[in-house]
Amino acid sequence: MIWIVLHYLIVGACVLRILLRQHRDPSARAAWVLITLAVPVVGVLAYLLFGETSIGRRRLARLRRIEEMLPDAARFAADARGLGRLPRADALFRVGESISGFEPCPGNVAELMADSDATVDAIVADIDAATEHVHLLFYIWVEDNNGSKVAAALMRAAQRGVMCRAMVDDIGSRRLIRSALWTTMKSAGVQLASAYQVGNPLLRIFNGRIDLRNHRKIVVIDGRVTYCGSQNCADPAFVQKAKYAPWVDIMLRIEGPVVQQAQRVFAADWMEAVDEDLSALVAPKIAPIPNGWPAQVVATGPSVRASAMPEMFTSLIYAARDELVLTTPYYVPTEAIQQALCAAAYRGVKVTVIFPARNDSIFVGATSRSYYAGLLASGVSVREYLPGLLHSKTLVVDGEIALIGSANLDRRSFDLNYENNILLVDRKTCESIRQRQDTYIKDARRVTPEEVAAWSLPQRLWQNAVAMVGPIL
Repeated sequence: MIWIVLHYLIVGACVLRILLRQHRDPSARAAWVLITLAVPVVGVLAYLLFGETSIGRRRLARLRRIEEMLPDAARFAADARGLGRLPRADALFRVGESISGFEPCPGNVAELMADSDATVDAIVADIDAATEHVHLLFYIWVEDNNGSKVAAALMRAAQRGVMCRAMVDDIGSRRLIRSALWTTMKSAGVQLASAYQVGNPLLRIFNGRIDLRNHRKIVVIDGRVTYCGSQNCADPAFVQKAKYAPWVDIMLRIEGPVVQQAQRVFAADWMEAVDEDLSALVAPKIAPIPNGWPAQVVATGPSVRASAMPEMFTSLIYAARDELVLTTPYYVPTEAIQQALCAAAYRGVKVTVIFPARNDSIFVGATSRSYYAGLLASGVSVREYLPGLLHSKTLVVDGEIALIGSANLDRRSFDLNYENNILLVDRKTCESIRQRQDTYIKDARRVTPEEVAAWSLPQRLWQNAVAMVGPIL
């Protein structure tokens, strides 16, 4: 009887904690309560391990000290007002500024990389031309052809006196960290670090969630060039999940004042993992490039306010007047994002969403398809990319506003991952991204309402059941 009473007290306390937890999405709250009541022992243990987005008190205190050491992000940008931007872009930039503190900065230019291999070749060329420092941060770095190319370039740069700092996620790049290449890079003078080290899992849970990840992809060279997009440091063949290959990514090579914002994001991440002050490298301002365009880094993560990334996506969707094209490999949206896409189509915006036909996560793939009926009913064009896993994360509004970076439209990107994106306003750059999106559309099949209506009962039951727990995936 004592054990039964204790069991119910523990379950009741867990449910009470779920109901009282601040900043909890109602759907996520409902999913956790359902799991805890349906399978109490598993549910309580799962909630203790994964139920709360906590980065730990010590880490939070360290991040606050780092923020005090680094130059104020709000002082980075020159005055970008009165540069002929769209009035609605000002509102979007204010949303971005409220998230990571960066004001929009004018005078930026970019080149869209042709493909993943061309991106790596360009990064290697920039590293070979570096004279001061090279900063790299990747969620996944693979010891394959492209990964080895970048490593070799770093070692060459380090040996000629360039300060090279390379950072990876402890889980995403665990194979590299354990490889001989990692040791060789360190011996060659490359400064290395891993983000959010897991260590002993049993002890790690007392210092924040074990599955918090740094999902960013940042390259900064000599404080004058940055790369932003979806690509990890790997071949398109992506040996970890080769059966879904090729992985199709997108990257921009950017010059201009926004590079300083990317530098600050990297510096904060590096200083969290390594006891080294990089504030001097962040301080120098970068002059705007003539005829460049305004841009802003939007960096999100568990230490930023709740729902920051969903607010950015929702704001962009509601800003659309004529056309909105979205690509993402993982679609597990908040209710607000799903409603915003449907509302855009209902008000006459030509909305196209492009997902991979085969997803490397069967749960995310099923959850994504559970939303198809609602999207199609509102007039959204749903496409499934066929040649490989479409990994690009892009959103283009009316051919003149774009968001590109590492964030997916799923709960992991919203709540658990540290992400890095750039919001920009420029017709020429947006045209390049739209042309790339059109190549995706050309190689994608259109999903029809009739096809969705014909899905079997077991298929629909599976999709909707998985979607119920989608908020906690």
